[in-house]
Amino acid sequence: MEMAADSKKVETGEAGDLEQASVLEQASVLEQASVDAQLFGKGDILQLEHTDPVLNAKMHLINNAIDEIGFTPYQAKLFVLNGFGYAVDSLILLIQSIIAGQAVLEFHPGYERGLTIAVYVGMLVGALFWGLSADVIGRKYAFNVSLMVCSVFAIVAGSAPNWIVLGLFVCLSAFGGGGNLVLDTAVFLEYLPSKDQWLLTLMAAWWGVGQLIAGLFAWAFLPNYSCIDPKIDPTAPPCVYANNKGWRYVWFASGALVFVMSILRITVIRLKETPKFLIGEGRDEKCVETLQSIAQKYSRPCSLTIDQLVACGITSNGGRRDSVAHATRRYSFSEVLVHLKGLFATRRIGLSTTLIWFSWTLIGLAYPLYNVFLPSYLASRGASFGETSPYIEWRNYAIVNVCGIFGPVLAGFMCATPLGRKYTMVIGALITMAFFFAYTQVRNNAQNLGFNCAISFCLNIYYGTLYAYTPEVLPSAHRGTGNGIAIGCNRIMGILSAVIATVANTNTPVPIYICAALYIVMAGVSAIFPFEPYGHRSS
Repeated sequence: MEMAADSKKVETGEAGDLEQASVLEQASVLEQASVDAQLFGKGDILQLEHTDPVLNAKMHLINNAIDEIGFTPYQAKLFVLNGFGYAVDSLILLIQSIIAGQAVLEFHPGYERGLTIAVYVGMLVGALFWGLSADVIGRKYAFNVSLMVCSVFAIVAGSAPNWIVLGLFVCLSAFGGGGNLVLDTAVFLEYLPSKDQWLLTLMAAWWGVGQLIAGLFAWAFLPNYSCIDPKIDPTAPPCVYANNKGWRYVWFASGALVFVMSILRITVIRLKETPKFLIGEGRDEKCVETLQSIAQKYSRPCSLTIDQLVACGITSNGGRRDSVAHATRRYSFSEVLVHLKGLFATRRIGLSTTLIWFSWTLIGLAYPLYNVFLPSYLASRGASFGETSPYIEWRNYAIVNVCGIFGPVLAGFMCATPLGRKYTMVIGALITMAFFFAYTQVRNNAQNLGFNCAISFCLNIYYGTLYAYTPEVLPSAHRGTGNGIAIGCNRIMGILSAVIATVANTNTPVPIYICAALYIVMAGVSAIFPFEPYGHRSS
């Protein structure tokens, strides 16, 4: 009896010790959560979606580590180098629009809007290809290769012997440049501390830089090295290679600039694979090594250890990768399905993905109708005011694009306030809509230039914020795919806009009214987005 009693006391004592240990462990977890909240702010934006507890826990630790390291010169370099991708995307898109008129005079094609379709087809395929590649093989390789592809074919486009070959090279150049844009936001975001995520919106200012460069190249080369349209001067000689080299110089200059940018990406910073991609791959040790190396290089603290990640659970077993982030076979159709399903893992994530893609579709129609065909619209307005000088036309074009740089700058600061991303987009869309409607009443040169500048500024408040918002609310393991499809929707509508421009007169105010109506819808969609990144960290 005494032995039984002693045994019972021992068992009771052990149970008490276990219970006490459990309580202490829970208290430790709560204490750590409290420390996380104090040190690193709000929670992860998708942490309550319960898509994968192990992956979510590891993402939380990665976010903590990035916040602990803080903003370093590494992120500063990424801001500039990734910004090149923004600039190149807008540069290639606008260059084809700018030079199309002079190339048409030389080649006399059957379909004059062919270059617009070519550039959007290239950007569509590039967005889908590089976006999926970023989720399958990683951000690093796609990031380094895509811009180089763009530069090579942009240079070659300047030597095109005919319209069809020119369209092919424009398409291939856009394949690299348009796909690179998918990676710029993903790579930068996945290294950003949470308090600095508003910089993702600010980075869209590079889009305006690309537009400005396009305008400056046009201003420098087209007025001085272009043939005269026989419709303007019936006595002008025919447009041939010898007297119409301006548009070729524009391509050579643009391609050379993009080539320099692509070299700087490789030499200025040796990009490491992003920690969040490595976690999805199950490469925890490499993830810790990457973050620790950045912290050590810039003398910053980083308390993340491999033991902390292992304690969360296992996402990789014997080379078989986790089914939430990847399929068993990397290069298979099932891998594509995994990433597509991941974008609809829960009802809220699915709704968010759908609304984002819808927004990109709307802006994909509104933006080209206004901007891609802006040169012809500016020319028509100038002609009605008695201006026929190409110098004045392209000077005004450059001024308008300078104004576009500062829209994302304002948007970045607005996103860092309680307005957040959603209502920054709402405000940007509504103000743009108001200026579109008012623009139809322009009657003189000063009003024409002033309203174009205002629209360029306000339009980029919405556009820049949408570019940043999209990767912020997408799951990290499927961010490239979701972002690529979003931009792909944009490109499809760009192709459609070329068809619309063929059958409609873009010199009338009708496209302005259409654009204004589309922005009203965009504002409404922005208001009902289910996620607000302000005060939260991307997952």
